[in-house]
Amino acid sequence: MTAVHIPLLAVDGGGTKCLAVLTDRSKRTLGAGRAGSCNYQGIGREAAARELAAAISQALAEAAGRLPAAVPDDSGSGPAWEVECAVFGLAGLDTEHDRQVITGMVRDVLELLRIRVRHLIVENDGFAALLGATNGEPGILVIAGTGSIAFGVNRAGETARAGGWGHRVGDEGSGYWIGKQAIMAVLKAADGRGEPTLLESLLLPHLGLDRVDQLFNWTYGPDYSVEKVGELSPFVSQAADSQDRVAASILEAAGEELFLAARAVIERLRMKEQPFKMILQGGVLQNDERVRRIVIEHARRYTPQVTIDKAQNDPIFGVIAKGLAYLEKRAGESEEV
Repeated sequence: MTAVHIPLLAVDGGGTKCLAVLTDRSKRTLGAGRAGSCNYQGIGREAAARELAAAISQALAEAAGRLPAAVPDDSGSGPAWEVECAVFGLAGLDTEHDRQVITGMVRDVLELLRIRVRHLIVENDGFAALLGATNGEPGILVIAGTGSIAFGVNRAGETARAGGWGHRVGDEGSGYWIGKQAIMAVLKAADGRGEPTLLESLLLPHLGLDRVDQLFNWTYGPDYSVEKVGELSPFVSQAADSQDRVAASILEAAGEELFLAARAVIERLRMKEQPFKMILQGGVLQNDERVRRIVIEHARRYTPQVTIDKAQNDPIFGVIAKGLAYLEKRAGESEEV
């Protein structure tokens, strides 16, 4: 059968959701799909591959309904796809080992879905988000969702990152980190090592628990996950709104940690004395005014030339922009020949 040609497959996969978009060269969306987290560090390679495949499959199904060429062959197995450029911005790509694992996972998913890719780009999701947020201008992007990380790009096009070392040894200031601190605070209060806190009365019912000792068992049991701990973060905000000092101190520490990551990037890129934008993204920074305020106040004291701005585009647009830039470059090279 004849393969269906698609110029670009763009995938933005983080710790909460995975979004796949098929486009033509004019940025027209041909198909889109959405699934859950595809961060293999958090849910494992097999589960991450399953979510990745689900998002891409949805995009292919939508494209099949729009493209006349996308018809099943005689075997009824569906169309085979040829993608000129596929760009994946995926969470969990922090080391060379991660790159090997994730690239292998991506290739397996593409083979499973019968997608042939001419040029494959696999990067950390943060750099894709940076491109989408700054629209190519100098800037710092601080992300605090389920995980946390800071990225930056200066006028010379140099990039740097700080944080993002995962939930076991990093992700300070993230939703997961805040949730973990809340659990620790409840256990400390029960021991008498910490102040009493409203967090106990908020966390236990949410998790379906009756006693603090059950919280300990839950933490080391099969129901524990990065995502579920991250979901506890809003309860810390709720407790802080009720003047709970323990919750407020957790949020203050989160804001300070996120600023430290931003400052490290600013220093590495020599941007302190230059005007630049700082974009704050992720559920924690968008939904908790305390954390956001602390990051902004620290940043403005450190470098008065910073401008706090909103993201120009969602992260997926950064992934799409990178893919389209590659396609334009290839088109230019062909014309020169």
